Amino acid sequence: MSNVILLNEKDLRASITLDLAAIDCIEQAFRILATEEVIMPPILRLDIHAHNGEVDVKTAYLPGLDSFAIKVSPGFFDNPKLGLPSLNGMMMLWSARTGILEALLLDNGYLTAVRTAAAGAVAARWLVREDAHRAAIIGAGEQARLQLTALTLVRDITSATVWAPHADAAQRFADTMGRELGIAITPCTDIDRAMAEADVAITTTPSREPLIQARHLRPGLHITAMGSDAEHKNEIAPDALAACTYVCDRLAQVRVLGELHHAIDAGTIAADAQPAELGQVIAGQRPGRSHADDVTLCDLTGTGAQDTAIANFAYTRATERGLGVSFEA
Repeated sequence: MSNVILLNEKDLRASITLDLAAIDCIEQAFRILATEEVIMPPILRLDIHAHNGEVDVKTAYLPGLDSFAIKVSPGFFDNPKLGLPSLNGMMMLWSARTGILEALLLDNGYLTAVRTAAAGAVAARWLVREDAHRAAIIGAGEQARLQLTALTLVRDITSATVWAPHADAAQRFADTMGRELGIAITPCTDIDRAMAEADVAITTTPSREPLIQARHLRPGLHITAMGSDAEHKNEIAPDALAACTYVCDRLAQVRVLGELHHAIDAGTIAADAQPAELGQVIAGQRPGRSHADDVTLCDLTGTGAQDTAIANFAYTRATERGLGVSFEA
């Protein structure tokens, strides 16, 4: 028999939020990926095409952490028609020493949303020019909102543009986030206009066709691409990717799920290319942005290391506050 802590979304929201502490937590996870013997198997994905759904299972063991997480993350993209959220999920936290279940984190996808946005902030810390002030957000959903919020925590963003497939969604984003962040946000009807003066762009869509083209690149620009987390998704044109200093979260993943494999298939990037991982940049093992005029791109597909890191962080915070329900398993 063992005691298991059950934490619901309310408990977890009371324990952590998207702030500098969460960003630091995820930055450390990237550093560990580059410097320690992390065990992180490939992502398991179940596609349920009949209902426009997919389920991802991610996990990783990070040396130095007492526990590891296994995350189950469904995305059913017709759910809004039923009045249900598209994303949900949960994390299971297990002792790294005994394999005993320690906690169930019924976060409904909240921790994934936080760690994904935090990863975008980490990429910005290391790759976006310090004098960047203008952002372009491609997409207007939850992650678009969180990514812009995270960006403002690490760079002095004073204005933004937003483009989304539906103009009304872009307008709502501009109105809501403009008030929340206290910056001017302009909705745009085309990507050319949204990208025209951007210092940093973040793509957050499930697009199957490239949105960012080579013509959108300008000296000093940084792009964080985080929408492509399945083989069929593609936000960055292969020739645009080839023109950037490219950094990824995990090379083994982006060769399959991220933007890189589209460029390899198109022949704009060599199949045996060995681009830098973000953790290597953080650890000083590989260069990131070398000059102010560099055009950089960070391809984020999401890693089990991030899930284990945020789950440990949330569990520690929650138990320190006496939150959750304990039961015997």
